[in-house]
Amino acid sequence: MTPMAIFVQDAGPDDGPAVVLLHGAGTSGWMWKRQIPALAADLRVLVPDLPGHGRSNAHPWVSIADTAELVAETISARTPDGKAHVVGLSLGGYVAAHLAATSPELLSSAVVSGVNVLPFPNPGTMRLIGRVMGPIIGWGPVVRANARNLGVPPEDFEGYRAAVRAMTRQAFRRVNEEVLDFRVPDQSKDSPCRVLAVAGENEHELIRRSLAGIAAAFPEGQARLAPGVGHGWNGEKPELFTAMIRSWALGDPLPEELLSV
Repeated sequence: MTPMAIFVQDAGPDDGPAVVLLHGAGTSGWMWKRQIPALAADLRVLVPDLPGHGRSNAHPWVSIADTAELVAETISARTPDGKAHVVGLSLGGYVAAHLAATSPELLSSAVVSGVNVLPFPNPGTMRLIGRVMGPIIGWGPVVRANARNLGVPPEDFEGYRAAVRAMTRQAFRRVNEEVLDFRVPDQSKDSPCRVLAVAGENEHELIRRSLAGIAAAFPEGQARLAPGVGHGWNGEKPELFTAMIRSWALGDPLPEELLSV
């Protein structure tokens, strides 16, 4: 595939430092609608729709590694110096962590939010739930329940529902199974990439417990907890999320509101 095989929204000055925003499963680049205008004032913002999602749903999801290659190609093709700060939430966080470990020469830094690297207690049950949910993931009551669980603001519900329904069942099934077994690639121990692992204070315990391990996997890793929010906290506290991106990318002190881990 070439970078043009997936849809990429492009905003901000061409010569600004590049930031790539990677969305979660069951949504699209749409989820960054509050971050894009705030960052694009002085940063180059690239927002892909990942395979099987949004305006890239004609391209099947293959794997986290394959998607990381697509993002790497996009960075190489669309940035003047072939480097970018990569920010990923949920599924996007897994892709960002993979990139930080395997392609650090392309990353100026990485933010990884809402990622689990610990064993699930009942992986077989989780896989079964994923297979059952696949055919009904776009059904109204399921969409509303997931929106509540993710803390989607009411004014964003229609956009969220459209994004969920644009995702292919194949992508949902394969992503669900792959993230159950995700571990940070071993190359992380030699990666010079600055990596910030972050989670919402109200996220699943496994994700919160994963923070220290993700940060420790990278020589330049740090971990923070965002207070009072859940998994989709870029929508719950957009100003804080945006401030975190900007400060980490520019090498400035992180917002004091973020809690040390």
